[in-house]
Amino acid sequence: MEVIAIPKSVLKELTAELDELLQLTTDASEAYIGIFNEEKWLDNQEVCLMLGITKRTLQSYKDKGLLPFSKLNRKNYYKFSDVQRLLASDAQTANK
Repeated sequence: MEVIAIPKSVLKELTAELDELLQLTTDASEAYIGIFNEEKWLDNQEVCLMLGITKRTLQSYKDKGLLPFSKLNRKNYYKFSDVQRLLASDAQTANK
């Protein structure tokens, strides 16, 4: 085992910087907690299965603004409630 000695002041500075980084991370994640706790989010595959459509049709829905989405790390997510709303509007259109 290797022992490295550093001055106490350097350790305090490092600890303060780590605490600050932890606080920034906590603050950033807290901004999204409400969004994810209140709503179920679906990915492309789940939406396609739920609506019974292809990925290309899903892309058309997005392009036309029929289905809102959010992008996180280059992946699209859809609110469950928005998908349900689209299903309901399709059902109403089919009944007319």
